Amino acid sequence: MIKRMSSVGILLVIIILGFLQKDDLLEMIKQGGNLSILISMLMVAICVFFPIIPFPVLAGVIGAVFGATLAVFISLAGAIVGTMAFFFLSRYGFRDFAVEKLAKYPKITEYEEFLNRNSFVAILTCRLIPIIPAPIVNIICGLSGVKWIIFFVASTLGKIPNILILSYAGSLFSSNKLYSIGIYGCYVLIIFFLNLVIIYRRTANKT
Repeated sequence: MIKRMSSVGILLVIIILGFLQKDDLLEMIKQGGNLSILISMLMVAICVFFPIIPFPVLAGVIGAVFGATLAVFISLAGAIVGTMAFFFLSRYGFRDFAVEKLAKYPKITEYEEFLNRNSFVAILTCRLIPIIPAPIVNIICGLSGVKWIIFFVASTLGKIPNILILSYAGSLFSSNKLYSIGIYGCYVLIIFFLNLVIIYRRTANKT
């Protein structure tokens, strides 16, 4: 009961900060400085729970303010903090509730089997190629027997390419908008193509 109440409290704080203060927080990020670094990490972590700002937009803003190199570390740190918080809340805070909700979607059991088969490779693959929505990966891994260190390492490695590309594209946006959009567009097309290939192979194997 205490765990659930604490989890509810944490989620309420996240919701309040995210939805009521997002404009002010975004403006503070644009000002630059040490405080804006912490706020940037906080915003990225909040977006793991609730996409109050599309992550490509937020990562792009951070990239434009801090430059590609620093932006990668800022966005990655925020994303991992949010992801690990999501993982532990699923495992300890809302376990019964999450199990009940997932039981309504039998299709998800296939994902659970896939993630449990080889945890590290499966999580890394899902981060690199989002064939499974990130929140579903967080919940399933939280409810499963996946060790937190494996989840942490695989998630961190898997998030790097996406954050690297978004940060680099964002850092170029003010000086060359077309090139910046082109970089991100190519990345989206590659991910889309890889998803199609995976879906086609899975369909072919079932027939």
